[in-house]
Amino acid sequence: MRTFHALPDAPITSLPSFLEAGGGLGLRRALESGPAAVLDAIDEAGVRGRGGAGFPTGRKWRSVLSEPTRGDRVDVVVNAAEGEPGTFKDRALLRANPYLVLEGALVAAHTVGASRVIVATKAAYATELSALERAVGELREAGWLDGVEVVVVRGPDHYLYGEETALLEVIEGEEPLPRHLPPYQYGLFSAEPQLGWSAGTDDGSGGSNPSLVNNVETYAHVALVMQHGSEWYRSLGADSSPGPTIVTITGDVRRAVVAEVELGHPLREVIDELAGGVGPGRRIKAVLSGVSNPVLVGDALDAPMTYEALAAAGGGLGSAGFVVYDDTRNMVDVAHQVSRFLHVESCGQCNACKGGTFDITVALEQLVLDGEISERALWRLRRSLETVTDGGRCYLPVQEQRLITSLLQRFPDDLDERAGGAPGDPDVVLPKLVDLVDGVAVVDAEMLLKQPDWTYAETPVRLGPRVVREPAV
Repeated sequence: MRTFHALPDAPITSLPSFLEAGGGLGLRRALESGPAAVLDAIDEAGVRGRGGAGFPTGRKWRSVLSEPTRGDRVDVVVNAAEGEPGTFKDRALLRANPYLVLEGALVAAHTVGASRVIVATKAAYATELSALERAVGELREAGWLDGVEVVVVRGPDHYLYGEETALLEVIEGEEPLPRHLPPYQYGLFSAEPQLGWSAGTDDGSGGSNPSLVNNVETYAHVALVMQHGSEWYRSLGADSSPGPTIVTITGDVRRAVVAEVELGHPLREVIDELAGGVGPGRRIKAVLSGVSNPVLVGDALDAPMTYEALAAAGGGLGSAGFVVYDDTRNMVDVAHQVSRFLHVESCGQCNACKGGTFDITVALEQLVLDGEISERALWRLRRSLETVTDGGRCYLPVQEQRLITSLLQRFPDDLDERAGGAPGDPDVVLPKLVDLVDGVAVVDAEMLLKQPDWTYAETPVRLGPRVVREPAV
């Protein structure tokens, strides 16, 4: 099942080692064939963005080239601000093979006419930053960067930093607050009227300065396509979802793992073979694909691991970060942690998150921590789930609606158990990963201390009031 195309067994720690493994061939072929041929190769290969949405990569690149208000400058941006719970693929790739990611980004720069590549990652990712800076220095010394500036930006450890328009805000020196327009229409340091959160800076290039933003793994796949060819890439994976992908599996499994596999294998088979399945005498109760898709349960776990099949099964592939829960878990406890994470990590700039995700989180908090909720509060929870997306500026409230609704609808007995007064587990793990070491997921212990204003408390705090029980008559 396992393949090793982007993610090697042992880290590649020098440019000579990368060249020995076939590195550099993709960039050379891209320069020889020209932009049109590169775009055709990406289209023919069927490369799709590995950041979660699965959008066709070639179409995204062409949108930058065809933007009517395009100015004199285009930037290529590598989104390395990975923060999806249960996902560690981009960090693993940057640690093991940063040269391949940079090669793909350079292919993109020469294809869309960009003179600058910006790698935006988190200041907390010290190991990844060290690997990136080493690789950039070697490529510069070897002459790979002639005519292309490569800049590494260190940003904050916030979930929304990974949203591509918020990523551009951070690059401009702002907080990660999502914009209305996508990067191909409104890029970096634009001279057009500012649609972000400050007045903006005109760098003299004119126009909207469209930016091409792709995920770390997506650029690595582009380099592989240019190295091996579209037919080779199409020979891997499934017809609708070709190629390999890097999966992360954590939760109630025998061993946490990050590994590269071909798309198309049944999800249950991937969990069993790579992570060893769940513990003795236990069964898989639910699988989260990050916090962007509805929960996967039952026969859905036998669906092929592709964008289309998992969506048809009622969930989604997302960024292939799977959190497994066994049958000892009450999924209302999981819903509480997911909702709290999304509310706390939201920027709070619109009512969808400021009010909607707050109301949902407080209701779930009462169910889990107090084991009680009034009929009116339960009605408000359901109503908030229906309206939470109203007026939302980014996708986060949609995530709240899709995932929390699915958890409550697909596990009604768990909801009855909590509403009936059974104590919950406030510490059920939603793994925001710091590392994966010897089959063990190292989880960010400060996640439960983070507050909606993005500060940290000394101890976990409630977001809402405690349920006050009426005295018995």
